[in-house]
Amino acid sequence: MEMSQFKALVVDKHGEDVAVELRQLSFDDLPKGEVLIRVHYSGVNYKDSLATIPNGNIVRNYPFVPGIDLAGVVVRSEDPRFQEGDEVIATSYEIGVSHFGGYSEYARIPAEWIVPLPKGLSLKESMIIGTAGFTAALSIYRLEQNGLKPEQGKVLVTGATGGVGSFAVAILSKLGYDVEASTGKESEHEFLKSLGAKSVISREEAVSAGRPKSLAKQRWIAAVDPVGGESLASILSQIKLGGQVAVSGLTGGTSLPTTVYPFILRGVDLLGIDSAYCDYETRKEVWNRLASDYKPDRLEDFIYKEVTLEELPDAFPILLKGQAKGRILVDVIS
Repeated sequence: MEMSQFKALVVDKHGEDVAVELRQLSFDDLPKGEVLIRVHYSGVNYKDSLATIPNGNIVRNYPFVPGIDLAGVVVRSEDPRFQEGDEVIATSYEIGVSHFGGYSEYARIPAEWIVPLPKGLSLKESMIIGTAGFTAALSIYRLEQNGLKPEQGKVLVTGATGGVGSFAVAILSKLGYDVEASTGKESEHEFLKSLGAKSVISREEAVSAGRPKSLAKQRWIAAVDPVGGESLASILSQIKLGGQVAVSGLTGGTSLPTTVYPFILRGVDLLGIDSAYCDYETRKEVWNRLASDYKPDRLEDFIYKEVTLEELPDAFPILLKGQAKGRILVDVIS
């Protein structure tokens, strides 16, 4: 049943300060879109946390409802592809950036941004996966489309305790790959091995042997890299002949101080992963894979913390300080 008013977490700016507070909204407050969704679950991503600070450079207009992920049930639809009662997922595009996002009991979303919940996933499971898991899956999907196979050799995953990295470790392991995980958190080696990593190395070990301006010893046939920056340059110099790297992040910086050597002397492919504007058919295909052969075992193990809308403001600093191990799930209907 629809409510005339409902709860939402709103970010507002007053001068140079940003306020984050729970407010009552009405349906008139929601942006345009063909599909009205009763949100059940959302998640907390690094981008969502940036949306709550003054210099985060995510939110374009205030007041605003963040949350780049959401999953729920269709309440009303002006698009024939979706009917009342359908369970759906909506992630990325402009959600949580310029279009009100998932930190709200109701969301109105353009139909072309919505994917039907595939069989094999619950609404909760889809948001445990969220954009982080989807980005990991899309990285692996692109690598395999480009010819990667388990028998070719070891695959590196950088930033392995983060959302993208941890899902990449689990998915690659389930598919039969020999996964080497790289992390700056020595205390989390056993966690990564529990996800399926056959070996775990320090962040320093992964990059120190590389020579970004030339070539180094060949170590991995492929890498999933949500970090970027100078470490990516070092990793490229250690990729084997004919290998490839899927890069999806920039927590290590936006500069890439490399040379053409890995590309012209070893034929290395650098694949850019854009999960925000991934085409619709690929998006559906990857979500279907996440409900079947890509679906990690024991998804509940990926939950670092589960919070309500009321508890949500306390979760953002955890992401900003890099303290989360896995996903922070938002239970919107509690």
